[in-house]
Amino acid sequence: MRGWIGLAIIAGVIYYFATETDKLDKPINDINTMFTKADKKLDSMTGTKIIKIDKHLPQLKTEIYERLSTIEIRELDGVFTSNEAIAEFKDQYCHSSARHPVFTKENLQFICDKI
Repeated sequence: MRGWIGLAIIAGVIYYFATETDKLDKPINDINTMFTKADKKLDSMTGTKIIKIDKHLPQLKTEIYERLSTIEIRELDGVFTSNEAIAEFKDQYCHSSARHPVFTKENLQFICDKI
């Protein structure tokens, strides 16, 4: 019974420091950083991902934006945040049966052709 009481007190102290103070914020962030680094290292060890860097992105955006409505431009701004986001968009929406909740079918095809 004494072991349970001691365990409960330790758990209570940890809970207090985790929720009521900022004493555990740095260790928690350090652990999250460590897991993120390990994740990236594992990804790099298990497969190579080639990412094409498009230097013509600003020109491409202008060309696409001329055709889109205001709502579609706002949606596309969320896509052009990084090369990974563009690749994810292509994977999800640039195939023959793809539909997008914001882009018209023609504009979606135009975007996919350009990126």
